[in-house]
Amino acid sequence: MDDSDNTRRTTGMKVRRKVLGDAHVDRAIAGTTPLTAEFQELITRYAWGEIWSRPGLDVRTRRILVIGTLIALSHWEEVAMHVRAALTSGELSSDDVKEIALQQAIYCGVPAANAALRIIGEVVASLNPAPAKK
Repeated sequence: MDDSDNTRRTTGMKVRRKVLGDAHVDRAIAGTTPLTAEFQELITRYAWGEIWSRPGLDVRTRRILVIGTLIALSHWEEVAMHVRAALTSGELSSDDVKEIALQQAIYCGVPAANAALRIIGEVVASLNPAPAKK
């Protein structure tokens, strides 16, 4: 890696941790295998160090775009991950995420929004567990 790659990697890791949270990034790094190591480097340097760190859009706007795109592409595991990170960071509320899913109902279809709302509900419930009944 040259200096620009190292800079992108350092920047990317900071942005990745800010957006997804330390716990998620630590799990991803711990789960890295010889098969996935280059992919982890690629997404750290380019997705996070090159694209997410650009000045043109703020993190909140990027989160909205990513969640909407992931719904459109039916990438449900990634939807859950990004919704959890957005809610945990406080940059989006559950109402914000609901609005993203409703917007996608028009442009991506009702089945996509239906699946997204189910996943969003599961994530919200996992972050705000109901009190135990006495």
